[in-house]
Amino acid sequence: MENLKANTILDAKGLACPMPIVKTKTEMKNLEAGQVLEVQATDKGSKADMKAWAESTGHQYLGTIEVGEVLKHYLRKSSNEESNEKKHPNIISNEELEKKIDVDKNIVVIDVRENAEFAFNHIPNAISIPLGELENKMNVLNKNDEIYIVCRTGNRSDLAAQKLTENGFNNVINVEQGMSQWSGKTSSIND
Repeated sequence: MENLKANTILDAKGLACPMPIVKTKTEMKNLEAGQVLEVQATDKGSKADMKAWAESTGHQYLGTIEVGEVLKHYLRKSSNEESNEKKHPNIISNEELEKKIDVDKNIVVIDVRENAEFAFNHIPNAISIPLGELENKMNVLNKNDEIYIVCRTGNRSDLAAQKLTENGFNNVINVEQGMSQWSGKTSSIND
């Protein structure tokens, strides 16, 4: 089973989010409709990222096989050339979110990075729900809350915002720059 046939193999080992997705987007453009891309990655969060990205672009996520430390993701290029990547329309900058947090202490911030990323640096009172766990944890969220989604760069949070909106959440906002450029207050496991 480990020798699945792929038309192209992309080496994204050692790269952290968002680079495996960035490289996958580029490589996918070189494939013909129906061809399969194998993406080899070591970033544990890439499994949820690949699945969510494929769903948002109309490409088919076939699955992931773990071989030691390497995750082999299999994606099939959509035959529908009109499958453009969707972007969540409601966005906010880091600075705007920081001002909102200062004014409203009851604001809901969901951090969709992996647990380790969250542990070492996060917005105070943010809720950690890694992207891969979001579908199973939606039931603990209030669909009427104003929800701000943050990740490292704005890519995973965009996918999470789309997923929540598709599931009936009315007021979801993607924090575009994410924690990589956050200059506001943070909490850490070391605090």
